[in-house]
Amino acid sequence: MQRAAVVYIRQSSAAQVEHNRESTARQYALADRAVALGWARDQVIVIDQDLGLSGASAAQRSGFVQLTTEVALGHVGMVLGLEVSRLARNNADWYRLLDLCGMTDTLIGDADGLYHPGLFNDRLVLGLKGTMSEAELHILRARLDGGIRNKAARGELRRGVPIGFVWGEEEGEIRFDPDAAVVAAIRSVFEQFAELGSARRVWLWFHTEGLNFPLRFNQTDEIRWTPPTYTAIHHILTNPRYAGAYCYGKTRNERYVDEQGQIRKRIRQLPQADWAVLIPEHHPGYLDWVTYEANQARLDGNTRPQPHQAGGALREGTALLQGLAICGHCGRHLRTHYRGRNVTPGYHCAGKDIVGGRGVLLPQRRWRADR
Repeated sequence: MQRAAVVYIRQSSAAQVEHNRESTARQYALADRAVALGWARDQVIVIDQDLGLSGASAAQRSGFVQLTTEVALGHVGMVLGLEVSRLARNNADWYRLLDLCGMTDTLIGDADGLYHPGLFNDRLVLGLKGTMSEAELHILRARLDGGIRNKAARGELRRGVPIGFVWGEEEGEIRFDPDAAVVAAIRSVFEQFAELGSARRVWLWFHTEGLNFPLRFNQTDEIRWTPPTYTAIHHILTNPRYAGAYCYGKTRNERYVDEQGQIRKRIRQLPQADWAVLIPEHHPGYLDWVTYEANQARLDGNTRPQPHQAGGALREGTALLQGLAICGHCGRHLRTHYRGRNVTPGYHCAGKDIVGGRGVLLPQRRWRADR
């Protein structure tokens, strides 16, 4: 009773904080419960920094970190929460708090009663409550994800559509943008790619012609006409939506530990075979699916190849074999050079050869274009 009584308050999202005000009021009322149990008003500490944050992890919850720190230092006599799920929905975080409370003789209280984590029976009950809280979060997520995936499997889940498309009135209906200028700009990307064969050269063509391109950051923004970026052109050429396909689940969220030992999240792009939903011919497209797949193969071939690998985009100049000719000795791609008034092209290898286990730069081997 000489220590502080801590009231921990949390809501899972900003929307719950705004709309579920009755739950928030009940949590703040726990301060009066602590006073009724015998703590003085100035001994009651309210921690509410975690309002609007999920309890699935303690990584971003500064309030929960403060709570565990005070408990570990022996400054807390009782922790009050409306229910166990308010404190943590992750057993790793929950049992860490239980261990600290058990070692420092700190009570834990919820709407059902008071518990001493140092006692076996109380710890058993608290452990079951923590497991049920984590399972409840899993069930809620599975239920929501199941409904989303089921709707996506029918091609009716309304997510953001790329520029050049708009959602129609029917379920799953996707139409061309009613703005003819936007449609013409998108079509010109595919027309120029069919002629030039490179995303970079399409981008340069737009800048050479001084043409603007329709861009927007999200579905609520107005379309802005600006000089296109290479990323925007490449995104259009690689997006299957423009081929009339509906797709869902192209990425996966992953957790990993960084160099500082912190748990981070990242989004990993999945190969097409691992997409959750792919429905070709779902809506009218700017090109057919066969042409789209041919374009992807062409883009993949434009990637700068590694040694002993074929590929590479066509470059400017009169040399017909640039990017294609390979050194018969080391397997590296030959570089191109030009000489004379007639700008006669030639090829040479500037790679290193391995001699005695070391890389040694040998004299350049040159080939004339007429040989």
